[in-house]
Amino acid sequence: MSTSLAWDERYAGGGFQFGEAPNLFLLGQAHRLKPGMRALAVGDGEGRNGVWLAEQGLAATSLDWSAVGLEKARALAARRGVALRTVTADATRWDWPVAGFDVIAWIFVHLPLEDRAIACAGAMRALAPGGLLLLEAFTPAQEGRRSGGPKDPSLLWSRALVERHFAGLDVLELLEGTVALDEGPRHQGQAEVVRAVLRRP
Repeated sequence: MSTSLAWDERYAGGGFQFGEAPNLFLLGQAHRLKPGMRALAVGDGEGRNGVWLAEQGLAATSLDWSAVGLEKARALAARRGVALRTVTADATRWDWPVAGFDVIAWIFVHLPLEDRAIACAGAMRALAPGGLLLLEAFTPAQEGRRSGGPKDPSLLWSRALVERHFAGLDVLELLEGTVALDEGPRHQGQAEVVRAVLRRP
């Protein structure tokens, strides 16, 4: 079982574990974003996605349970000259603000079954009407690959899990397949993922 202390240790090194650039799938959704939107990057670690959202003119918040990671996120935001709110909390215990966000970026957030259900329910509550949920996560086809992802298969996502946990949202895109990852030392090479663009009616 992964813990916040384990992630603190991973993030304590000088480099960025997943790079400083935003996730490519998230980058590809830039046309859907408008300045002033309230955005949340879930499990944002060292802040690469939250900082990029802030650079697009969004009111961005990075949520993660690693204080060490978020300290690096604040430093990255300062270097880039943008405002980034950070929240150090466990996504299963955080008081998700009702209708608090217009965009939620759920990028490679892999949780145990019960925790996943709690965090997804929180995200559903926090998504404002018309709001977008942007998700990329590893699927079971990723097992055995060296390009990243959890070793425990129960943490992996699928199209069916996206449909189950986010039932009630309109599906704009929902695809499973192979992508090339180039995200710092931890995500390198061909990977099997699910990608979703969902919208609250």
